Amino acid sequence: MPPMSETQDRMRPAKAGRNGKSRVTMEAVGRLAGVSQVTVSRALSDPSKVSPKTLEKIREAIEVTGFVPNALAGALASSKSKLVTALVPSITNIVYSTMVNAFGEEMRREGYQILLSSTGVSLEEEEALIATHLSRRPDAVLLTGIHHSPQARKMLLGAGIPVVEVWDTTDSPIDLCVGFSHVAAGRAVADFAADAGYASAGTVSAGDERALRRKAAFADQFLRRTGSEVAQVDFDDAASLANGREGLRRLIDEQEFTRGVIFCSSDLLAHGVLIEAQARGLSTLRDIAVIGFGDQDFAPYTEPALTTVRVDRAALGFTAARALLDRFEGRNPPQPVTDLGFEIVRRRSA
Repeated sequence: MPPMSETQDRMRPAKAGRNGKSRVTMEAVGRLAGVSQVTVSRALSDPSKVSPKTLEKIREAIEVTGFVPNALAGALASSKSKLVTALVPSITNIVYSTMVNAFGEEMRREGYQILLSSTGVSLEEEEALIATHLSRRPDAVLLTGIHHSPQARKMLLGAGIPVVEVWDTTDSPIDLCVGFSHVAAGRAVADFAADAGYASAGTVSAGDERALRRKAAFADQFLRRTGSEVAQVDFDDAASLANGREGLRRLIDEQEFTRGVIFCSSDLLAHGVLIEAQARGLSTLRDIAVIGFGDQDFAPYTEPALTTVRVDRAALGFTAARALLDRFEGRNPPQPVTDLGFEIVRRRSA
């Protein structure tokens, strides 16, 4: 057989990952940069030992391929780490902690350990954490949501390992997806409010992308159903009781919202709205109706009990774990996207 040409050699596929896709290797980076694997290794461990021109070629190749240096380079490339990483916006938010707890229990039952990090709502922070987690060479990654930076997606695809995105759905997941439609949830709440006879509405929303999509879908559908524009208050940061109270203050004092239904992006914000309404002497049975999201443990015990959108958080975590475990065993799911849906739970607040 004739020797492989340099062009053919550079186009050889990288090592196959455990999800059947190619994992970008240091050798592949070297071929693309036109240098040896040893030179790539030297550039990563001590850039001063490589010429600036060569270093720039290597950096460009890493950028193109999404290669992540291996922090466990001494380990055998074929061995499993038995480590699965999980990235969530907040570790303390019960909405995510319940899901991660169910996910972790199922993974640990099969001998895997979880490396968990909190990303906040910043795509840049998530990207940096993805790079850090991938450097530990996990067997799989769990991500919250479907929106990630282009470089983050490139790194995840280059890692060649199973990836499950949770808490959302998309027709084009990185690998696997388990969640529900936030747009459908927002529209369903608007239909619920319109069917209940509310002629005006407001929203109080946290700054994460999924909350804003729910809010936008609610506002569009409510306008379509009632002909009434929705008053909106958005916060850049996470949900809190303080922001809930401030949200209602802004709706009343700045947008002259005095009667109707208020859809909040979380139960925590909704609880704050209820507190502020009571502090102002407003009747939550006559003047202001409130709808939350998440059906947190306290939702049935607010005064009045909170109407909200329930998502089976434990089922999200369990289903995501089973999807990854099936991949580890070589079993591909019949479809990459699992939609677990949601439920509107009506209580006295609306």
